Amino acid sequence: MNIAILGCGTMGLTYARNLGSMPGVRVSGVFDLNEERAAKAAEMCHAAIYTDLEELLAKEQPEAVAVCLPTVLHKEYVLKLAPRGVHIICEKPAAPSVEDAREMEDVCRRNGVRLFIGHVVRFFPSYRDAWRQLQSGKLGEPKMAHFKRFGTHPQGADSWYHDRSKCGGVIVDLMIHDIDYARWVFGEVQSVYASLTAGEHPGMEYAQVTLEFQSGAIANLTGFWGYPGPFTTQFEISGEKGIIRYDSNQIQSVELKTAYSTGQGYTQGTQVPESPMNHDPYYDELRHFIDCFRTGAEPIVTIGDACRAVEIALAAEQSATTGERVSLGGHVHE
Repeated sequence: MNIAILGCGTMGLTYARNLGSMPGVRVSGVFDLNEERAAKAAEMCHAAIYTDLEELLAKEQPEAVAVCLPTVLHKEYVLKLAPRGVHIICEKPAAPSVEDAREMEDVCRRNGVRLFIGHVVRFFPSYRDAWRQLQSGKLGEPKMAHFKRFGTHPQGADSWYHDRSKCGGVIVDLMIHDIDYARWVFGEVQSVYASLTAGEHPGMEYAQVTLEFQSGAIANLTGFWGYPGPFTTQFEISGEKGIIRYDSNQIQSVELKTAYSTGQGYTQGTQVPESPMNHDPYYDELRHFIDCFRTGAEPIVTIGDACRAVEIALAAEQSATTGERVSLGGHVHE
């Protein structure tokens, strides 16, 4: 399959590394307005470098395109690509608003192309295996969960992550991973209550969100940008017959900590959680999406799931602003 990558920041490089090593896939071109970033990605996957999207599409004629651009640009580029008959893998969150995400979905459907959104947490081994254990019934009906996700404040090209109108903030960009996963475990969300600390200290955002599900289950989510250590994820899911617990800091057989900073804090653009597996979860996610392109199968994460995750995240933002619980309606159309 002939694939191109748009955007060569942290996620673009992650895609380039994984797609460049995937059998049956050829990365024909990478696009970025910054030629130096594009060159770094191109080296990973042996692709041609482009700073003009139209030139890439005309010369390489990709069957699929991975959109790894800032969130605020997702809709613009998906709407450019869909009429060209190009299948699309787009990084999460789908868009800054539910309306934009649904428009992306509708345009792709009308043009007969597939649109997949990269909610990668469903492909992390510990999260995937916990879901399987819950599905097996060994823990009984899941009733309660706690999810935590801590990382340094990401930078991004031109520090776009520091503009909440472009990235959406810690709930929409970071916590949305756990929102999607919690919905995968517990089903539809009935109401949201949230608190958020943002803007008081540069480079720091902290959010607490409580999700109440139609099943009666409750999930408490914590998201933190500004954490001074390694990217950390934790969860505890309780059922009638037992508990599943996970802490990313306890899965390594050998723990090594090194200082990234020179006295000015972490310099890495965006932290990406790591995996001890031979192939990282991004590889498994991309391979799954490509298989869906080829076979027409439904993905583990549908565009409806991605739209719903944006809706819940924005409801949490609304709750944090008003101090009131926000009730949610029915299902997003698939």
